[in-house]
Amino acid sequence: MSRIGKKPILIPGAVNVVQDGNFVKVNGPKGSLAMQIPQGISVAVSDGNIVVQRLSDERKERSYHGLVRTLIGNMVTGVSAGFEKGLEVSGVGYRAEVAGDRLKMVLGYSNPLEYKIPKGIDVKVDKQVNITVSGTDKQLVGRVASEIRSLKKPEPYKGKGIKYAGELIRRKVGKSVGA
Repeated sequence: MSRIGKKPILIPGAVNVVQDGNFVKVNGPKGSLAMQIPQGISVAVSDGNIVVQRLSDERKERSYHGLVRTLIGNMVTGVSAGFEKGLEVSGVGYRAEVAGDRLKMVLGYSNPLEYKIPKGIDVKVDKQVNITVSGTDKQLVGRVASEIRSLKKPEPYKGKGIKYAGELIRRKVGKSVGA
C-alpha cells in the first residue's frame, strides 16, 4: 500500500473541504480549488481529516493513490498558506517590473520582453532583480516560474540570466591567455 496515500490530510480551521461526487472542492482564505477524482479512488472527509483510499489493487489505482493524496494535500496547503517561488535576475542592465497584468523585462535583447501573468498568480518585483511568483495552485506557480526562467536561462560563463532563488549555476572557465 502507498505510504503517502495512507496518511490522512489534516484540514486547518479556516479551510472547508466539500466532496461532490467525483469532485473535491477546497475553499480557504486565499481562494478555492477543485479537482476531479479518478475512478477507483475514494475520498472521505470526516473529523477534520481527509482520507484517500483505493477500491482495488489494480496497477492504475495503486499509481493514483499517492498522487491523489498529494494533489489534495497541495490544494489544502495552497488555499491556507499559498505557494511561492523566487527568481533572481542577474546581469548588467537586466531588470524587471510589473505593469498591470504583464511582467516587463529587459534581458539584453534588442527589445524588452513581456510576459502575461495568468489569472490566479501574483507576481512581485523587489529592487528590479528579485521576482516572487505566488498563488494557490502549486502546479501553476511552478509552471509560471519555469516559463519566466526560460526567457533567459543563466549562462555558464558569467551567470547572466534568470535563475531560481538559491540555485547554483555551474560556472565554466573562460578563455585563458597563453604564457
